Amino acid sequence: MTLHWIKFAVSAGGLALLLWWTDAPGVLARLQGVDHTWTLLALLSVTAATFAMASRWMIVARAFDIHIPFLAALREYYLAQLINLALPGGVAGDVTRAVRARQAADLKRAAQSVMAERLLGQIVIMGFMLLGFVGAVVLPGGLNWGGLGWFVPGLLVVSVIGALAIAKTDTATARFVRMTGDMTRQPVMLVHGAVTTFCLIFGFYACARATGVVLPVEAWATLIPLVLTAMLIPLSIGGWGWREGAAAALFPLIGAPASAGVATGITYGLVLVAATLPAAVFLLLPGFSSTLSTKGKADIS
Repeated sequence: MTLHWIKFAVSAGGLALLLWWTDAPGVLARLQGVDHTWTLLALLSVTAATFAMASRWMIVARAFDIHIPFLAALREYYLAQLINLALPGGVAGDVTRAVRARQAADLKRAAQSVMAERLLGQIVIMGFMLLGFVGAVVLPGGLNWGGLGWFVPGLLVVSVIGALAIAKTDTATARFVRMTGDMTRQPVMLVHGAVTTFCLIFGFYACARATGVVLPVEAWATLIPLVLTAMLIPLSIGGWGWREGAAAALFPLIGAPASAGVATGITYGLVLVAATLPAAVFLLLPGFSSTLSTKGKADIS
């Protein structure tokens, strides 16, 4: 329980510190003058990403012989997102999704399907960011990233090398990594990854436009993915604080004030919260816990 309060304090304290450090009146002015057309577009984009991710989980689950109808997968994804945004750490919702999916399989395979789906999403956005930073370093005229332009792709390459090294061993983890890696090459997974990544990135771009900032094209594959990646830091609630801090640090690279980054991060966070509201509707539907089914007993252990 103490850790939960620490994470809450990190998010709340981080936001308060950012407002003090940047320009609280400037942030408030941007939030008060937000363009609701762009926020609506952001909401629609994030919602489309949720549909795509739920569909991806349904397909990934089949690889583990777990058969989940799309509407059930969508319902579980909405519930997981709501929990992830409400509770510290950002993974409680995925744990809940795995536990509830054990109705359709044993807990081990259910957890593997959830982890594989989340990993597939991260692989695509990290790969997109790697290409973006390589392009930023090689091609002239882009954003001046300095040492960060080499550090980020270097870190991503090291991560890939590490994953390949693990995959060459003969362990359950290695078999899981190989199985997930094989799925990345499937056309249907490439399509889902592209749609999800585009929707999440456009959602953030739309929030920036809503607060009066036009992000350049090169930011789509560098700055925005980097800000979204900051939300994965587990010491927070729903990525609050880290997302705004990353945006405040990076927005000056495009000539925008740090306060604009904070305002954009807050707007994106509120859009994410609004996008999870359908979870409340699913919770009220009859038969909430009885629509998962399974066939087969495949295991990769």
